[in-house]
Amino acid sequence: MSADTDEVTNPDEAVSAGEGSEIVAVDSETDANEGEVTDVDTVSDEDTDSDDEDSEDYLVEEGEIAGDYLEQLLDVLDFDGDIDLDVEGDRAIVSIDGGDDLAKLVGRKGEILDALQELTRLAVQQSTGERSKLMLDVAGWRANRRSVLSALGIEASKRVLESGEREELDPMTPFERKIVHDAVAKVDGVESESTGVEPSRRVVVVKS
Repeated sequence: MSADTDEVTNPDEAVSAGEGSEIVAVDSETDANEGEVTDVDTVSDEDTDSDDEDSEDYLVEEGEIAGDYLEQLLDVLDFDGDIDLDVEGDRAIVSIDGGDDLAKLVGRKGEILDALQELTRLAVQQSTGERSKLMLDVAGWRANRRSVLSALGIEASKRVLESGEREELDPMTPFERKIVHDAVAKVDGVESESTGVEPSRRVVVVKS
């Protein structure tokens, strides 16, 4: 099971297993104190609940800052769109929907969307002083792409299980590779790795 270590949306989660190619067993950052026993009695349930609430409140604040920035940007660009804010895990989710010309803000293979997302993150960082991991979607492009790539990862896994042969997929962006890795991780008997260099970096599915 693996996840792409080059994901633009969360570079702190990268765990490298080798130059040019890596297999990753978990999505989260490796704990520097892994293996140490933590005194759980020193942390109360109330403290944990308070931390969770503070974290969610901060992500909601991130989303609101991003929403204000995007509203101004849409006005400048003369685009219509409804902005929706949500929180998913440790990430603020901002979506723009409802406009007729929003596809122009996505661009070829999501290139304009990626740039717009980075600008929005920078706007949030300028306001909060903290690096943002928020995810921006426009006209449901990321959601639709996630569905297509998840299906691709599962189908590739099935073919590898049947043939026993490794399968290389077409080059993808870090966002796309991460989705495929997550899909492959759900299939027993196979695993995935990223190989190559940008912009030709791709997912390879192998039998485990």
